[in-house]
Amino acid sequence: MRTFHLSRRAVLAGTAATAAVATLPVLQGRAQAAGNGAETAAPAYRWRNAVQGGTGFVTGILFHPSCRGLAYARTDIGGAYRWDDRTGRWTPLTDHLGWDDWNLLGVEAMAVDPAHPNRLYLALGAYTQSWAGNGAVLRSEDRGATWKRTDLTVKLGGNEDGRGAGERLLVDPRDSDTLWLGTRHDGLLKSTDRGASWQAVSFPAAPSATGQGVTLLVAGGRAVYAGWGDSDGTADRPNLYRTCDGTTWQAVPGQPTGTAAKVPIRAAYDRHTRELYVTYANAPGPNGQSDGSVHKLRTANGKWTEVTPVKPGGTATDGSTDTFGYGGIAVDARRPGTLVVSTNNRWAEIDTVFRSTNGGRTWTSLKDRAVFDVSETPYLKWGGDKVKFGWWIQALALDPYDSQHVVYGTGATLYGTRDLKRWAPQIRGLEEASIRQLVSPPTGEAHLLSGSGDIGVMYHERLTASPSRGMASNPVFGTSTGLSLAAAKPSYVVRAGWSNDANGAYSLDGGKTWAPFGAQPAIAKDAPGPIATNADGSVLLWSFGTANPGYRSADNGATWSEVASFPKGAAPIADPVDPTRFYAFDTTTGTVFASTDSGRTFIARATGLSTGDSEFQLTAAPGRTGDLWLSLKANGLYRSTDAGATFAKVSSCHAAHTLGFGKAARGASYPSIYMVGAVESFNAIHRSDDEAKTWTRINDDQHQWGWTGAAITGDPRVYGRVYVSTNGRGVQYGEPA
Repeated sequence: MRTFHLSRRAVLAGTAATAAVATLPVLQGRAQAAGNGAETAAPAYRWRNAVQGGTGFVTGILFHPSCRGLAYARTDIGGAYRWDDRTGRWTPLTDHLGWDDWNLLGVEAMAVDPAHPNRLYLALGAYTQSWAGNGAVLRSEDRGATWKRTDLTVKLGGNEDGRGAGERLLVDPRDSDTLWLGTRHDGLLKSTDRGASWQAVSFPAAPSATGQGVTLLVAGGRAVYAGWGDSDGTADRPNLYRTCDGTTWQAVPGQPTGTAAKVPIRAAYDRHTRELYVTYANAPGPNGQSDGSVHKLRTANGKWTEVTPVKPGGTATDGSTDTFGYGGIAVDARRPGTLVVSTNNRWAEIDTVFRSTNGGRTWTSLKDRAVFDVSETPYLKWGGDKVKFGWWIQALALDPYDSQHVVYGTGATLYGTRDLKRWAPQIRGLEEASIRQLVSPPTGEAHLLSGSGDIGVMYHERLTASPSRGMASNPVFGTSTGLSLAAAKPSYVVRAGWSNDANGAYSLDGGKTWAPFGAQPAIAKDAPGPIATNADGSVLLWSFGTANPGYRSADNGATWSEVASFPKGAAPIADPVDPTRFYAFDTTTGTVFASTDSGRTFIARATGLSTGDSEFQLTAAPGRTGDLWLSLKANGLYRSTDAGATFAKVSSCHAAHTLGFGKAARGASYPSIYMVGAVESFNAIHRSDDEAKTWTRINDDQHQWGWTGAAITGDPRVYGRVYVSTNGRGVQYGEPA
């Protein structure tokens, strides 16, 4: 995974055993000191998402129990959001997290304070592996408009298995100053100063280095319940604990056992009936679950009752075994005994949300009469005509002020209903795509083509609406691995990616419609990599990982031949003017290779460049032959004007991660250059209008979006407009305000 070394904010030392405290200022348009005269004051830029409409896993939804129309959502790699019922939109709350804080865009848990509607808490941290940084807790007194931050000494796993469980963060029902935080590998933490500092507390279950740890925390009256994810489903190893005094934790007597109740996923408390409902599965999810159940505890007398809507393991309509677990659960704050619960990982019969109005004695599947309107986000048809109810349904919420307003999350969107029948995406403002490629065509209807993880390629005929054609089909891709446009023939575009069908396709109308290649190399199914078309679209080069040779086609993908001299695993780059020229950078040897015979053979050109990082990028300047730019991350930016024979270091910047070009400034003869890199001591987004002699930072401290090193491109038709890839916040585009 990615690790970064350019630090922008020093970690402040703290006295608490598990935390250091930092206050985060919110700065807009701050001019950076130009230590070497290379960076000028930041202009005002307006930043927005190029609308796709979700596209990622929403792992949690939380309505505020005492404030009508207020809700929050968390995602696994795209931060947190606040819902405004008046505008019908989500507002991103964590875009201020920058390059060094990329790991904090995974939200492990969130909490609100029922007694103080403006307070919000987030537990951040995507990964618990050694290469990831520690987690952090953000706390806000104004619903996420501004934050104070406490850095933890433990890791959190907002993008790991179990990320749909929870919530793992809770305000104590007896004291608003006390918070609880369940971790995966470091037990239970407690704060008595509203999240400013944290200490580990005694807990009956022992954490492990590989387990799930605390999966949920929920208030049941004045008691706090904690789910434990590392039980084996036996009575000797319980998985649900309770404290009634905030100090002593004990296993809840009589709790369910067995494989179907192995891992507590989520819980909800009905204050009218004083019953605690818990969903269970045999694995934390979202994948890997094949059994599960739903149980309720009458807290007044300790009686447990199973209320599972449908038991997994039956025969599906296609004859397969109907395996699944249970995920989300929510109770109706207005109607005693009314609740909703979701299945999860149910692929044979498709997941659903069940509703009960009698405490779980009987259930109705809301899927059975659901009518969907996805006209606002057409990609949810997945290249066909039928909309599925969803998958990975672990986030489920019921509006405490509207009994018919139910919202659930999937691996791609949020669906909402106001009448328990008609459903539509409730996703405006929430964008979570991981963007891999960006192309801005010089002509045609669309100003942008994007390639993403999970949802393939999109043709953005408008930036303010989800693409009307949905995701590119024929074939449908999961993750896109390559996207290339013929510079001299921009109607011709090719793409590559992961698919159950063909792994490569071409378009003759600028990306509106597609057809699969007539054939593909056998290795394409197992390792589809970057692809490039030459300037006039007559030749294709396709790369297939470091263990395989590249392949060439001169007949639009009908036949392919091996190119033995192409550096294995390199990304092919076409010269934008000369159709006989291709380039590639071998990151294992630090060598630039070039072809002058339309990709039939490659020879080594410049050598001795940096090695060892597959994310180094080679880029060709538009409208010129042999004008190459090489982004070597912390090793800097290099340029060649002789088709890769020699490279000179660009002295105006310290680091370059990705580089692109856009329309030249008025009176300039060279395209504007856009770069994600460091001109001073931290990574930011920059523009140069003078061939990289000087740079202007064009993003600000509120618009950073974590890691942005995959792709960037300017618009060749609109001066100043730039498109930026993010790893979880979709395509961001900026324009001079």
